[in-house]
Amino acid sequence: MPTMSSAHRSQWPVWLCWLAMVLDGFDLVVLGTVIPTLIKTGELGFDAVGATFAATISLVGVGLGALFIAPLSDKFGRRKLLIACVAGFSLFTIGVAFAPNVAVFSLLRLLAGLGLGACLPAALAYINDYAPAGSAGKSTTRTMTGYHVGAVATALLAIFIVPNWRLMFIIGGVAGLILLPFLWIKLPESLPEAAPAVSGTAKDNEQKPSEPANATTGVGHSAATKEKTGFRDLLQKPYPLVALGIGIASFMGLLLVYGLNTWLPQLMAAAGYPVSTGLTLLLVLNLGAVAGLFIAGILADKHGTKKIVLMWFGLSAVFLAILSVKIQNEFLLNAAVFVTGVFVFSSQVLVYAWVSQLFPPRLRGTALGFAAGVGRLGAIVGPAVTGTLVAANIAYPAGFYVFAVAGLLAVAALFLVPQEVKTEP
Repeated sequence: MPTMSSAHRSQWPVWLCWLAMVLDGFDLVVLGTVIPTLIKTGELGFDAVGATFAATISLVGVGLGALFIAPLSDKFGRRKLLIACVAGFSLFTIGVAFAPNVAVFSLLRLLAGLGLGACLPAALAYINDYAPAGSAGKSTTRTMTGYHVGAVATALLAIFIVPNWRLMFIIGGVAGLILLPFLWIKLPESLPEAAPAVSGTAKDNEQKPSEPANATTGVGHSAATKEKTGFRDLLQKPYPLVALGIGIASFMGLLLVYGLNTWLPQLMAAAGYPVSTGLTLLLVLNLGAVAGLFIAGILADKHGTKKIVLMWFGLSAVFLAILSVKIQNEFLLNAAVFVTGVFVFSSQVLVYAWVSQLFPPRLRGTALGFAAGVGRLGAIVGPAVTGTLVAANIAYPAGFYVFAVAGLLAVAALFLVPQEVKTEP
């Protein structure tokens, strides 16, 4: 795939995609930070069942957005989709703060999720179109640090703001609105209308003198022979086995990410830790995630993504099992949660990085949308299963056992995926 020369490559798209991921990180943990307060006060009619429903329906929206909206970036362009998604997410998130009951609260979370679900795969497809060749691991993981910086900032903010849960959603929505004009002005389009078609020869991929510099950063299409892309392309040889393994791993990966971020404070409360300790551990968990992303990206580009993602999921299972044992020493507890964050969250991001490497540019948005969308099903199952365990008063230590098994299943699924996929020229 042709790429823009370093002389013409602006840093604005890098930072704007990173900031879009910050919003995704906010959404990742905001519900987890306010659930204990909503359940404790019963405000809006919340109880454990209502909280589980709200968490589940939120993720249904995110999953639908990833599956059915994100692939449109391959057809209409990443920039337009990112702007529309951030706008929708921001407005509906502000609306959550003014919800009068659980039903409206959940509906607004569903609608906000539609935009946010498409935002992540579109942003990752954009940054992989834009990045230098051979840097998929670092480009993806570094962009996704925004995801966990947002989660860390939200968890930290919650320590000072909660129990004022309404203000949490107002801050998240306003942050998105502030980002919008920068996306509009500074983000170049990654899918030009008349870029040279990708072919098997280097000559065909050379940039024409009359084309703008950023035309080579996108997916190649010719004006006369635009190819339609969709999920049916993933069913054609050699992609079915790849899609199966990636889909299962992504399902398990996001089950872990959302299950932990939604319910970790409540799990720790069930284990006998103070609520304030649970919120602090949520912060520590996501600090570990940021550190893990930098390490994972470097190792993946150096040693191969498959080796590192298998190792990362395996170690995730080990440390999640360790958390099932109550740790009395505060330093050791924080260290265990930090290291768990290092492996759990970057495992899922490595799956995205691998998808960017395995699929051709014309299918990149579709493949990432598939991985994120199927993964969001796991994101729905994780909080739902854990919420059910909480309602039954058996969340600790059973919740951590469920998470550990999910990590092992991801390892098994990824053995199905080849190191690279060879396609016919």
